[in-house]
Amino acid sequence: MSNDGSRSRGRLVPAIAVGLLFVIMALTALSAEFGAVGGFPADASIVHNIGYALFNLGEYELGSVPSEGFLAAFLIAAVALDVAVDGAVYLAKREEDGSIVAAVGKALTDGGQEGGERK
Repeated sequence: MSNDGSRSRGRLVPAIAVGLLFVIMALTALSAEFGAVGGFPADASIVHNIGYALFNLGEYELGSVPSEGFLAAFLIAAVALDVAVDGAVYLAKREEDGSIVAAVGKALTDGGQEGGERK
């Protein structure tokens, strides 16, 4: 059996490490110098420019804002969301007798068996 004193000491070290890491990151962010804020032209559409970059239409000079950086962020977010949805679908599946069953299973259908709820 463990006593409560050793358990609290085991949690104290990680808590101190997290606190120090937070302080270091806060000091780094507060002491950083950022340049002047750069804006986009008033008539520029970021959405259109991302679309032009996505389909490689930059060579036709349709876009007025360089958007390759936006395109990278857009694609990374799309892949991350796709992985999250795939993971949710995978976790929603369950197994019965070695076969995969849908999350709602037999709650919505009779499984196609004769003599079920169909008439």
